[in-house]
Amino acid sequence: MSLIHCHNLTKNYASKRALNQVNLSLEAGQPIALVGPNGAGKTTLFSLLCGYIQPSSGKVTLFGHPPGSQALLGKVASLPQDASLDPNLTIMTQLSLFARLQGFSNQDAEQEALRVLDLVGLVDNCNQKPTALSHGMGKRVSIAQALIGSPELVLLDEPTAGLDPANAKVIRHLVKSQSKNTTFVISSHNLDELEKLCDQVLYLDNGQLSQSVSMNDSQQQNYLTLTMSQCEVEVLVASISAMSDIITVEQKQDNEFIIQHDKANIEIALFTLFSEQGWQYKSLLKGRRLEEKLFS
Repeated sequence: MSLIHCHNLTKNYASKRALNQVNLSLEAGQPIALVGPNGAGKTTLFSLLCGYIQPSSGKVTLFGHPPGSQALLGKVASLPQDASLDPNLTIMTQLSLFARLQGFSNQDAEQEALRVLDLVGLVDNCNQKPTALSHGMGKRVSIAQALIGSPELVLLDEPTAGLDPANAKVIRHLVKSQSKNTTFVISSHNLDELEKLCDQVLYLDNGQLSQSVSMNDSQQQNYLTLTMSQCEVEVLVASISAMSDIITVEQKQDNEFIIQHDKANIEIALFTLFSEQGWQYKSLLKGRRLEEKLFS
């Protein structure tokens, strides 16, 4: 049974078609990214998966059930981008209430609230009201809310938007640590962040699913992404191209290059070349960056 299954999923708003016959089947596992330009249909797809709106045509199921089904209670959670907590109630009061709505007893609800707050490092703030928290801390509380009951599927819409690096790092670590038992589907414009978190990337554009990219594609092993601190570009490209087992060297931007090769441990030969030439490099990564894979 698929985690998420969409068949010819279509959504119209008056004369505008937000989603156009999307076909999709996702299995449980590592985090999955959903990317695309503004207006691509990402929020509409999330809203359909959550059962907030109904499709114009087509079918969507989660764990074999329609969105909003009683059978999904406690199995599916979501965090909309604009989600906010009640400013008049303490964090503990609100999270305990959400836990009780999922069937926890009063005592167990408080323990569950403390458990999810501990996951985001905010147990000490449990008796504060949301207005006393920074934006980043408030976002972490919202993510804690989505983790109540240990759901098997969590949909996160722009979970790190507007956050400082420290809070963004906390959320990335949280997603990674919870991914053993929970599958996260994350919508974001931050490709660098998604590249660190996700194994599969879905690209939605003009309401259509245009491509699905695996970050663990075996072909990635034949590519390196090289970023130099300083070098003579023409000399660098010519020198690397002249090495055995190098297929192509392509400059992408500034001092970033994509190297296609056909040899294991080619990095050692590259480091030797850099040393001989006195060149300094910033990074040498296996594979191509997500941006390159999506838009090349």
